[in-house]
Amino acid sequence: MPASPRVFNVLFLCTGNSARSIVAESMLNLIGRPKFKAYSAGSQPAGRINPFALEYLAANRLPTDGLRSKSWDEFAWEGAPAMDFVITVCDNAAGEVCPLWPGQPITAHWGVPDPAAVVGSDDEKRKALSAVSRILRNRIRTLTSLPLEKLDRMSLQNKLREIGRED
Repeated sequence: MPASPRVFNVLFLCTGNSARSIVAESMLNLIGRPKFKAYSAGSQPAGRINPFALEYLAANRLPTDGLRSKSWDEFAWEGAPAMDFVITVCDNAAGEVCPLWPGQPITAHWGVPDPAAVVGSDDEKRKALSAVSRILRNRIRTLTSLPLEKLDRMSLQNKLREIGRED
């Protein structure tokens, strides 16, 4: 019987875990399956998903089952899914002292503007979320196209960091 293909676990981090990291989790779980399994969390979770993020996900037919704003502590304990990659999507989380992740995952920073911080009309908030989502989608597509099995750890680290500089 052939071995099951390797599944790579990815944790997207942001301070509030209400918009950017949630959108990235949903996108990778759709675009990257069955090779990737995405999760998201925050250092100071908002406790709810941004309503414009939920609206965006629904409008773009992205999965929302199981999505919730949660603490990164859920992924730092023994018995949590071992992450292959931990990616920060906001500058605040990138500068914070992160927990020690089981399994020594490869880390990268893919900072994007915070659509939840936009002050303005609902339409302006939707446009901000859409712009950020477009950047994340492009980066996620690049990630899913990498020949992961052929890259050594250092090369993979460099590729993930390069992806974070793409728009």
